[in-house]
Amino acid sequence: MKISTRTRYGMRAILELACAYGAEPMQIKVIADRQKISNKYLEQLVAIIKSAGLVRSVRGPHGGYVLARDPAEIKLSEIFTVLEGQTLTVECVDNQEVCENSSDCITRKLWKQMNDAMLGVLENQTLQDLVKMTEKERMNYQI
Repeated sequence: MKISTRTRYGMRAILELACAYGAEPMQIKVIADRQKISNKYLEQLVAIIKSAGLVRSVRGPHGGYVLARDPAEIKLSEIFTVLEGQTLTVECVDNQEVCENSSDCITRKLWKQMNDAMLGVLENQTLQDLVKMTEKERMNYQI
């Protein structure tokens, strides 16, 4: 399974906003420069994230984007689903009727277990968890 560029870049962008939570809004250009993402592509990603209610825009000379909620309230699974859509290892995990062997297929059970494990990791972590990891890494570089 391969995670899309949209999800990888979108997660990095929203993490930038989470690290700046409570500070002034961040402009697309600042996020794009820090994460080495094109402005145009980042604008598309932020539009998706904004329409899902995860970020909001602030107008004015010091405008930009901010998280719509506290990072501790945003599960990584929510961000992942917004950016990646419903992700399944194989179709039959969600819909047994796509395969006549689904009811007694051992490999389907494996795919379901893999899918549940991946989603479980994302469901049990918040954006604040990533902020803490980021802060810890930054402290390690300063030592």
